[in-house]
Amino acid sequence: MPHSAIDSTAREFLDGLASNAPTPGGGSAAALAGALGAGLVSMVCQFTVGREKYAAVEDDMQRVLARSEELRTELQGAVDADIEAYGSYGRASSMPRESEDERSARAAALQDALRESTEVPLGVAERCGELLELAVEAAEKGNVYLISDAAVGAEMAAAARASAELNVRLNAGGLEDRSFADSALERLAAVDRRAPGRELVERATRIVEERNAG
Repeated sequence: MPHSAIDSTAREFLDGLASNAPTPGGGSAAALAGALGAGLVSMVCQFTVGREKYAAVEDDMQRVLARSEELRTELQGAVDADIEAYGSYGRASSMPRESEDERSARAAALQDALRESTEVPLGVAERCGELLELAVEAAEKGNVYLISDAAVGAEMAAAARASAELNVRLNAGGLEDRSFADSALERLAAVDRRAPGRELVERATRIVEERNAG
């Protein structure tokens, strides 16, 4: 069974990032940052649900917790998915290209791998856009002693989203299937319309500051 980056220790993962190995790289780091942000949002919820003081927001916090945990699982999976996508591109690059048929097969394999390398970070960006919204809600309604973690979660989600978006744009630029590339870019634009990154981070931070002052 192949080694899973998400199952490695934090030290092993960081050592891998800092090494001369091609993976894990920026895409995996972005997915992990998003998963960390989701974990922080979940923690705020865990310290809120079931507490009499926050009974009025119990249902909301249960909903946020359920979804943040789903997103955490999906973003954890994206760590390895990004590594696999990059590996597919590397394997395609190494395919023989002596004959016309070999060159054609190699080109098709490269495009398939590039499509996958666009799809994975696109999913990360979309999930982190949703996570940003959950982080704001956790800051608004969560246990006041934990809400700074919601703001940190928002920062992590925003960084992950911005990093994933960068990878989508770079990879989409090399796709010959312009219909798919344009669709991917439109999905990115939809994320930004729904959940503008820095605006939501600033909102979460402002909420935390106001609630702490109160």
